[in-house]
Amino acid sequence: QVQLVESGGGLVQAGGSLRLSCAASGRTFSSNTMGWFRQAPGKERVFVAAISWSGGSLNYANSVKGRFTISRDNAKNTMYLQMNSLKPEDTAVYLCAASNAKFTIPTYAGSYNYWGQGTQVTVSS
Repeated sequence: QVQLVESGGGLVQAGGSLRLSCAASGRTFSSNTMGWFRQAPGKERVFVAAISWSGGSLNYANSVKGRFTISRDNAKNTMYLQMNSLKPEDTAVYLCAASNAKFTIPTYAGSYNYWGQGTQVTVSS
């Protein structure tokens, strides 16, 4: 079992930066693929980025490539999402998730087994 808590969201102007954190509890964190998703009001939950258990493999949605960086610190049971050059269309609730997958980096929300409550990111124009 893994419990996830996001933090670091807020209001920022377009072009600004935010760093999200996802703190995990549960002894299996270091063996889980982890991911970030986002969900805007009235829209589906969409994939943002994911990272393998070792941090050696990464995957990004095309819409955030070159602007967002995912990372993890297994010693601290924490995952991060550094978001730069933010755009108004990045506005959403950002959720972290953990998957029991060990050798793949899924982009499908249904492949993730544990979810946080989310943190709001609002980018003003």
